[in-house]
Amino acid sequence: MIELINVILFDFFKNLGNFMPNFFGGLLILIVGLLIGGIVKRLIVTLVTFSKIDLLFHRTKLIKKEEVNIWTEVLSEILKWMLIIVFLVPALEVWGLSRATTVVNQILFYLPNVVVAVVIAFVGILASNLTADLVRHSVKTMGSTASNSLAVFTRGTIVFFTVLVVLNQLGVAQDLIRILFTGIVVMLSLAG
Repeated sequence: MIELINVILFDFFKNLGNFMPNFFGGLLILIVGLLIGGIVKRLIVTLVTFSKIDLLFHRTKLIKKEEVNIWTEVLSEILKWMLIIVFLVPALEVWGLSRATTVVNQILFYLPNVVVAVVIAFVGILASNLTADLVRHSVKTMGSTASNSLAVFTRGTIVFFTVLVVLNQLGVAQDLIRILFTGIVVMLSLAG
């Protein structure tokens, strides 16, 4: 009986001793990824702050300064987690978790779509604000009182199409979005 307990304990500590270098190696890789991700996030936020892009957008009245900061924060956070996931893949391999590595790789391959979707959303919001201001001022110079209504309609239309493009980029209900987009284009062409 005592020999059986000794064998079990010996095997346990032998396996634990074999796994500990792999555990600490994977943990070191993950910590390096966390550090690099945090540095990249701070670098992006500092670069945007230093380049005064937020003030440029605020002066041109395209986007409020706070909105630029929100978009910068979102993009930098996505890039941070992208780097962490890049370092998580080899850490999982070192730990011998190959199935988890497969799942994380699929997430990693999807993240560039998220980055592109964020950029598309930012440009769409920028374009909607620009065209809404353009419509508002153009209609005011013509002497019409419906300038705010037309500006809101223009902004809403562009935001709607931006949401469709973002959802298509993310792969959410692509067929439904294509049908909806085609239906709207056909409706506008028949009405015009």
